[in-house]
Amino acid sequence: MKRLPFYLTFLFSSSFCVAAENLSTIAEQSNFQKTGRYEEVETLCRNFQKNYPKLVRCQEFGRTPEGRPILALIATRTNAFTPYLAKEKHIPVTLIQGGIHAGEIDGKDAGFIALRELLDNAAANDILDKQVFIFIPVFNVDGHERFGRWNRPNQRGPEEMGWRTTAQNYNLNRDYVKADTVEMQSMLRLINHWDPLVNVDLHVTDGAKFEHDISVQVEPLHAGDEGLKAAGKKLQENVLADLSKTGSLPQPFYMSFDKEDDPASGFVDGVPAPRFSHGYFQLRNRFGILVETHSWKNYATRVRITKNTITSILEQVARYGNEWEKIASEADLRSIKMAGKPIPVTYKTTDKSHLIDFRGYAYTRKPSEISGALMTRYDESKPQIWQVKLRDEIIPDTYITMPQAGYIVPAFYARIVIHKLRTHGIQFQSLGNALNNIAVERFNATNAILSPQSTESHQTLQLKGEWTGDQASFGKGSLFIPSAQPKAALVAALFEPQAPDALVRWGFFNNAFEKKEYMEAYVAEDVAREQLAANPELKSIFEKKLKDDAEFAKSPQARLEFFARRHSSWDQQYQQYPIFRTNIFPK
Repeated sequence: MKRLPFYLTFLFSSSFCVAAENLSTIAEQSNFQKTGRYEEVETLCRNFQKNYPKLVRCQEFGRTPEGRPILALIATRTNAFTPYLAKEKHIPVTLIQGGIHAGEIDGKDAGFIALRELLDNAAANDILDKQVFIFIPVFNVDGHERFGRWNRPNQRGPEEMGWRTTAQNYNLNRDYVKADTVEMQSMLRLINHWDPLVNVDLHVTDGAKFEHDISVQVEPLHAGDEGLKAAGKKLQENVLADLSKTGSLPQPFYMSFDKEDDPASGFVDGVPAPRFSHGYFQLRNRFGILVETHSWKNYATRVRITKNTITSILEQVARYGNEWEKIASEADLRSIKMAGKPIPVTYKTTDKSHLIDFRGYAYTRKPSEISGALMTRYDESKPQIWQVKLRDEIIPDTYITMPQAGYIVPAFYARIVIHKLRTHGIQFQSLGNALNNIAVERFNATNAILSPQSTESHQTLQLKGEWTGDQASFGKGSLFIPSAQPKAALVAALFEPQAPDALVRWGFFNNAFEKKEYMEAYVAEDVAREQLAANPELKSIFEKKLKDDAEFAKSPQARLEFFARRHSSWDQQYQQYPIFRTNIFPK
């Protein structure tokens, strides 16, 4: 029997009527002292579909390394329960996920409550009439089941909660581009099929003590497609206004001090790298929203505020979703025309600042007898208005020029790269014939710096250099990734060495930067003497470098390598980035 696509794999048939099941959460039943284990998520997912068989589907879209199902609830009054129907009917899709950091679990309970209220409240029916709502209660399921007290020592409630990272100790909110984990690969397959217009990531912040209870950050707003930025600003402003009406004190920036533990240093806004959820989706011309409730508010308060945020976002999509869908489609068309144009791959916050009134508490900063460091202590009985600096002028920092045609990956790296391209839904072709001596651009690396320790199981690599013209040949099975595609910005993020989360930066091509063949020192000595005797100009260059470069002069290895690099035995592929740009379309 032919297997259904994963996005049609529901946990049971809903074509028959059953008795209504309880949809209240353990959080509610315990007066928000507790949150349930993942078994509760599985039960509620099934029960929502049982109670609302025409409006809700419970779907498994992946399995964790420990074999647990990753579940999503799909809710809509449009009957568009497949990506095909949603696209055919031009119905916006909103994806909201909780528990990517499973200790920060407000979103799970808030999402269930928000969904139940939407389904039960006749006045809110039009919200689900105008969109498909995909709710993922817990993304990091294995981490959720690493359940215990004090998994979040700087957070008030619930009594027990899950763990930040996965069973394999990955931080999923660093994995959007490199996509190492089966959880992220499953999530990106879901995203590729449904193509959500709005993607919301629900968190609980770390940090200091103050009165503000939530931040809501949106991209595109500072970065991304120009046409989408205005819509992103409108989306953020409307959600912040809705939250303010409910008594919250929201902020549009992540409330982390410029200098750790120093309130007087103020705040700095910025554009997140695409390893983070809200940095990733703007590269796909879709909205990414990071929601951070404040960890020092109690659990009941945080769940209520998160529920209000979910409701507001869904209301905004119901009201403006069709307009924003059109803008996103236009952004896709603009992306197809990016070939040959400069685009930013990094951003920076300028030194320009302005004073804001920030609602904090009275505090002292004194040296600690424990650590010896200057420590801040807050008095929550004494609210205090801080006048602090906010730096929020954000500008592009590093530009690259997209190649006229695209990028070429040699056949010997095709297997690694194909997996990433398919995971992200990027267009490419595998070459059926060899390409001989075509004009390309090669990245001339002048410096390659390997990190001294691993990050997310990778030894990261920083390259300095520039693209230069060259000729190269490519065998059958090499890959061509065209610039002209809707995800052009994501293509650049994967393959431009200066992009913060490029594959090369994550160490996927480190072998190319490791020296594998050597010239013995005594041989290099003889080679050096022969070269100096035969080339007076080289002798002058060598003597000048000895005089001008103290580090070079005192390093025997560097001095011998100076001559080894000029010998025919030198490995010409050493420290050569194995991805090429081309302005020629392969035939």
